[in-house]
Parts: sequence; C-alpha cells; structure tokens
Amino acid sequence: MTTNSQNKKKALGQGIKALLNNIDEELKATERAIPAGSDKPVIAAGGRVPLHLISVNPKQPRHDFDEAALKELAESIREHDIIQPVTVVKMSDGKYMLISGERRLRAAKMAGLKDIPAYIRTANDQEMLEMALLENLQRENLNAIEIALSYKRLMDECDMTQEQVSERMKKERSTIANYLRLLKLPPDIQKAVRDNRLTMGHARAITGLENVDEQLYLYRETLQKGLSVRQVEQLAKNLATGKKSHVAPTKTEPKLAPAYRRIQDNMASHFSTKVMLNRKKNGKGSIVIDFYSDEDLERIMDAMKL
Repeated sequence: MTTNSQNKKKALGQGIKALLNNIDEELKATERAIPAGSDKPVIAAGGRVPLHLISVNPKQPRHDFDEAALKELAESIREHDIIQPVTVVKMSDGKYMLISGERRLRAAKMAGLKDIPAYIRTANDQEMLEMALLENLQRENLNAIEIALSYKRLMDECDMTQEQVSERMKKERSTIANYLRLLKLPPDIQKAVRDNRLTMGHARAITGLENVDEQLYLYRETLQKGLSVRQVEQLAKNLATGKKSHVAPTKTEPKLAPAYRRIQDNMASHFSTKVMLNRKKNGKGSIVIDFYSDEDLERIMDAMKL
C-alpha cells in the first residue's frame, strides 16, 4: 500500500471533517474548470462544472427536500451565486457524480445557473458512499429516520459494525443502537418521524414495546392526545408490564406463509391496530381486528368506509 493511499484511508477513518481538512491542498492538484457547454475539462485555478455534466449520486442517503426552502435558496443563489461549492467525483466518461450538495445543486438548477463551483475529488464506489453518508450525517436538519438509515447503510454497504460506526461518528454506541431501533417500527410510525409529527424521543419510547399492536396504539394516543415524551415513556412502561387492562393479551400467532404475513402486516398498518389473519390449508380462514375502545372501533369503521 502506498503512502498516499494510507493517508487517504487514515483520513477517511477519522470522519468526513478530517477527510475534507486537506481539501484546499488537494484542489491545487485535482480541481478543474470546465467552460459551460463543453464536455472537455481544462486545468484552471478555480473549478466550475456545468450542471448538465453532474449526475446525482444514487447512493445519496437523503431523499426529502423542503420545496419552499429550495425556492428561498434559489432566490439567494440568483442574487449572490453559490458560496459553498458542492463536492463531485470525476468519472471515467468525463462527467461528474455528486458526492455532497444536492440541495445546492437543485437550487442552482431552479435559479437557472449553467454551472456551479465544485470541489473535484477521486474516489472508488465504497469511498463515494462513505463520503456521502458521513457528509450527510454532519447536517443538522436530518430527521431521525434519515440518520438511522445512514447508520444502517454504513453497516450494510461499508461493512461496518455498530462499534465502528460509533467510532467513526464520535457517538456513543447506545446512540447508534437507539437510532437503528427506529427502523424496526411499523411504517406508519416511521413516516410520522420523517414528517416531524413524532419526535425522536417519542419514537424511542415506543420502541420499548415489542408488540406491533401496542406500538400502534401508543403512537395513536401520542398524536391524538399530544402526549409528552415522559408521558409516552410511562404509558409504554404500563403497557409492557401489563398494567393497562384494555390492552389485549399477547397471543401465539399461527405460522403464515410470507405472502399472507405481508397481507396481515399491511392490514395492521392500514388500520393502525393488531390484525390476526388465520388461513387453513383448504383456503378458508378468518381475520380478527383488535380495538381498544368505542372510539377506536369507530376509527376502524371509518377506515373501512362503513
């Protein structure tokens, strides 16, 4: 292994801030400026890359963008241009893959810019993913699900353990574990976190329950009654210890084929309550939908449009 590659690996291992600390030094050797409308790069001191040559990184972990905020940024860009360059990787076909700065790239297109200032780097596929994930995790406006997904991708696609992610991000391992547990919650609850209708604290309290029906019940109670995090934690504790009489006892669910299990899970998500689907070998069966009060029954009937 060469000294240069060792240095890059060491910098990458220290996180995105360490990785970008020497950006100015690298720019002297790697930065390119490309005239608008041209596909051929030329060497220059400053780097502006035509927007039509930049493609969005498919490994970018962030997918949610506030349209109103993008329009505001676009107006600012029309007046002042882009102050902070995006980061791109030069591809073999002469085009560029975006590593960080998709929000700025989108706003630049909205503002009608033809090119954009950029830091030009070299990286392999895994380094591209790791740089994108680490850079993304430095942002303050990510929701808890986006953070959790980024941690999971670091583990799955960059072959890291929780301990390695913890070291890389300078976070306690328990913090990483708490985020990852959010990804085990039902889709409706995850979406509420993504939409900022449910805080990380509320969602974390709900993860303390193992049964999906209890999680969904607590989720509904939280939104409908505006419960505080402490109230949700206490209610979760009550449910877990069986102190709530209206919570149905846990039953042993019959084994279902994967296709029928998906149907059962989809129905539970649609009605936001526990659903038990029983199917016999002859194709006959039954569906049991739990409810915990008259109001809960009315809510389910509304969902059925009855």
